[in-house]
Amino acid sequence: MRISRPGACSALALTVAATVVAGFPAAAIAQPRHGTSSTPAVIAHRGASGYRPEHTLAAYELAIEQGADYVEPDLVITKDGVLVARHENEIGGTTDVSGHPEYAGRKTTKTIDGKAVTGWFTEDFTLRELKTLRAIERLPAVRPANTAYDGTFAVPTLQEIIDLVKRQHRTVGIYPETKHPTYFRSIGKPLEEPLVKILKRTHPRKVVIQSFETGNLRRLNRMIDVPLAQLVDATGGPFGEPRTYDDLVTPAGLRTVSTYADGIGLNTARVITASGTPTTIVADAHRRGLVVHVWTVRAENQFLPASFRDGTDPNAHGDVEGWIALLLAQRVDGFFTDLPDVGRAAVDVGAAAA
Repeated sequence: MRISRPGACSALALTVAATVVAGFPAAAIAQPRHGTSSTPAVIAHRGASGYRPEHTLAAYELAIEQGADYVEPDLVITKDGVLVARHENEIGGTTDVSGHPEYAGRKTTKTIDGKAVTGWFTEDFTLRELKTLRAIERLPAVRPANTAYDGTFAVPTLQEIIDLVKRQHRTVGIYPETKHPTYFRSIGKPLEEPLVKILKRTHPRKVVIQSFETGNLRRLNRMIDVPLAQLVDATGGPFGEPRTYDDLVTPAGLRTVSTYADGIGLNTARVITASGTPTTIVADAHRRGLVVHVWTVRAENQFLPASFRDGTDPNAHGDVEGWIALLLAQRVDGFFTDLPDVGRAAVDVGAAAA
């Protein structure tokens, strides 16, 4: 379903978070969309992953407590066809599977999107088996405090995440990403059909589906009436296509994207160059009626532009608030962040100053 983007407000100084239009309105599945926010959307990247192991109910619940507008589950599938939240279908780095001798024989090497990957894969486990595992911190050297929760939380299903957001006293959206959809379709486990089925059955009040690929977004556009977002990385291109992400952000590329998607999810390097220069991509996308969300805002120096770092320790926290303010001053409609509380505070400061 195509949606119109309301006009953006005037730019504010870079030292405060600019107030812009969040873009995607809250709505039930297959009903006319209505109502928009006057502030940017704070999207909890894999939950409050700066504070808890990512893609756990605890991370999503904390994100909601911290004021996130959306929580983002990356979706992969089990052997018995259940959608679960993991950053990748290879789970050696995000669960304690390597410590389960009963699953040692399932370690294998597969070709995923043209690359050899060795480990344990969700599609080789039933949901019941996957539920015997526990999540671990994916970046232990970067976020050692999160390792205190290793072995505590189970791998959640999409259904459990929807149930969580529907229990809240306010409307919280889900922003699922389909991971490796071409690969999963090639092995007879497509993601689109079970995703559409569960969304139509559960009717979450606010949902956006995103993908780095284009073919599955086109397929979803024919299957369900919800906002879709085309993800665009700083380099490379959609798997299985001759076009690059550079091609997608040209005027012609954005025009094509607007025929099957409602928004575009940009790597922040597409908005602010390494030298600190803003690009025209946000304005270009808005001219095509596309909502613009950017990713990923993190606190650690290694994830921040040089001008926002504090000291030389790559894992020390830099000026993430200043970085958010600069991004919002470009009139983006929302941002993914590992720190929903910091993101919420920055947006609220901008709203108060407007």
